[in-house]
Amino acid sequence: MNSNTSAPTLKKSSGGQLNIPTTFIVTLIPVCVALNIVGGFIAHALRLPVYLDMIGTAISAIVLGPWWGALVGILTNTGSSLINGPVSLPFALVNIAGALVWGYGVRSFGLGRTLPRFFALNIIVAIVCTIIAAPIIVLVFGGATGNTADALTGVFLAVGQNLVGSVLSSNILTSLADKIIGGFVALAVIEAMPRSLTADLDLVKSTPLKGILYALVGVLIGVVIIAIFLAMGSGG
Repeated sequence: MNSNTSAPTLKKSSGGQLNIPTTFIVTLIPVCVALNIVGGFIAHALRLPVYLDMIGTAISAIVLGPWWGALVGILTNTGSSLINGPVSLPFALVNIAGALVWGYGVRSFGLGRTLPRFFALNIIVAIVCTIIAAPIIVLVFGGATGNTADALTGVFLAVGQNLVGSVLSSNILTSLADKIIGGFVALAVIEAMPRSLTADLDLVKSTPLKGILYALVGVLIGVVIIAIFLAMGSGG
């Protein structure tokens, strides 16, 4: 017997997933793109050693599906290129990769089922993004893009690493902080959404308060990694 007769009921597709209303998709995508662009702008303006430009990508990839997240990534880097110049365009590949890993990781492989799994998923996203970003930084931009991570690249170069190794080392450190922060903030946002729109997700379930605590834990871990980043940079 269902006592909640007033709640909207979403039908499931033949694949077992909820059919999310088109109006919700049309609304969420530009919001996620704006969240990415604003986050990236804040990180760049404050010279933070993180990017903050994939939180919306994580939200859309998990809630709507990986390829919707990829679309958000493409629109994000296209929009950012209009603001900051074409330097953002090649990194659309990074945003797409992050969307696919977050989306398939949660929706197909159950990596959002528990907090340890979700934490591991964010680490995997960071590694994949670094593997794609590092060659772009080296081959397209000669090893430096004007990001705060360039200072850490210089530290690794100074201790004898080659350019590729230095870019990989600096990028994985900043990417780990960025994706852990971004992933857990995205989790908090998703937890605040109506249950009728997220009921099909094999994702950690909590109250909105716990969602905020998850985000704070992610931010705290990211801050620790950033502190390591700053210590290594000042040590050079």
